[in-house]
Amino acid sequence: MSSPWQRVLGDGTAALHPRLRTYVGQIPEGCVGRGAGVFERVGTPRRWLWPMLAVLGRSGIAFPVWAHDVPFAIENRPDGAVLRARRTFSLPGGDRVMVDAIEASGGVIVDRLGGSGSWRAVLTASIVDGALLLRSIRTSWRGIPVPFAPRVHLTERWDDAVERQHVALTLDAPLVGRLYEYAGHFDYVVEDA
Repeated sequence: MSSPWQRVLGDGTAALHPRLRTYVGQIPEGCVGRGAGVFERVGTPRRWLWPMLAVLGRSGIAFPVWAHDVPFAIENRPDGAVLRARRTFSLPGGDRVMVDAIEASGGVIVDRLGGSGSWRAVLTASIVDGALLLRSIRTSWRGIPVPFAPRVHLTERWDDAVERQHVALTLDAPLVGRLYEYAGHFDYVVEDA
C-alpha cells in the first residue's frame, strides 16, 4: 500500500528531494515516523483572534499564542489508508497537541483536523524545486462548506546547507491577511513503533 501523498503525487513523487521521500513515503506496518525540532514562530500576534483560536485549540487544531523558538515533536502513524499525525508543541504554559488524519481522495489530500475530524480541508499537492507544496481549495465543518474560508498554504522542503527538513504553514483570509502560522525545522526518522 502507498501513502496518501504517494497516491496523490503518483510518479511525481520522484521529483521530491530524496530526503523528503522518506517523510511522504508509506510507513511500514509496525513502524512510526517520528520527528523533533523547533518552530521559529507559532500562532499570531493578533490577540483579537485568540478567542477563536482557543475554541480550535480545544479540538487540537490551532492555539491562542504568539511564541518563538518552540520545541515540537511529530508522530505519524499509518492506519490503513489514513495517516494519523500528532504534533506536540512545547509552548509557554504547557504542551499543546495538534492532531489530524490525512487521506487521498480523487487526486487531492483530505485533511480531517482535530480529534473529532469535524473540520476538513481539501488540499492540492504539487512539487516545486524538490519541495512539497499544499494549498487548500475547500474547507468544511461537519460536511457543510465554509464560504470565504481562510486559505492554508503548507511547504515541506529539505535544506541541504543545514541538513534539515523545514516546514512552514500559513492560514490567510481575504481582506484580513495572516490569521495563523508556524514555521521551523526538524529531523525525522521512521522506526519501530
